[in-house]
Amino acid sequence: MLHIVLLEPEIPQNTGNISRTCAVTGAELHLIGPMGFSIEDRWLKRAGLDYWSMLTVCYYDSWADFRQKHPDVRPWMASSKGAKSYCDVTYEPDPWLLFGKETHGLPEPLLRADYDRAVRIPMREGARCLNLSNAVAVMAYEVLRQQGFPGLTDQGQLTGRAD
Repeated sequence: MLHIVLLEPEIPQNTGNISRTCAVTGAELHLIGPMGFSIEDRWLKRAGLDYWSMLTVCYYDSWADFRQKHPDVRPWMASSKGAKSYCDVTYEPDPWLLFGKETHGLPEPLLRADYDRAVRIPMREGARCLNLSNAVAVMAYEVLRQQGFPGLTDQGQLTGRAD
């Protein structure tokens, strides 16, 4: 199983979009507080639409709480300061992908502590960062591509509906 970990997310629409990505891919979502919104926020629910029943979400009060519950996890850390491209990594089974808050990313001490696990998404010179929900989708689908899209189907059929 793929695990998506958000450290102190601030924008409910991003977290809602990420929850939808998790729901359609079967990834588990881990939310580490403090968060910049209530989990009951209408924008969060609206962005996730009707996918909440397909989603597993785990909540943590803090980074210390997360580490206490998952002491052996070595997440891949998404950062514009990453040592290598997210495409140049071979992801292990059941990987954990860690993303920082929208305004600051991941704390540098966290990145320094396990820098060989810091990966970046290539961007144009001068661009600060990709939107958080887009970054999660890009990396999640690379992991799933490498693993042969386990448990996912490619329906590829016309239904007569304009979705």
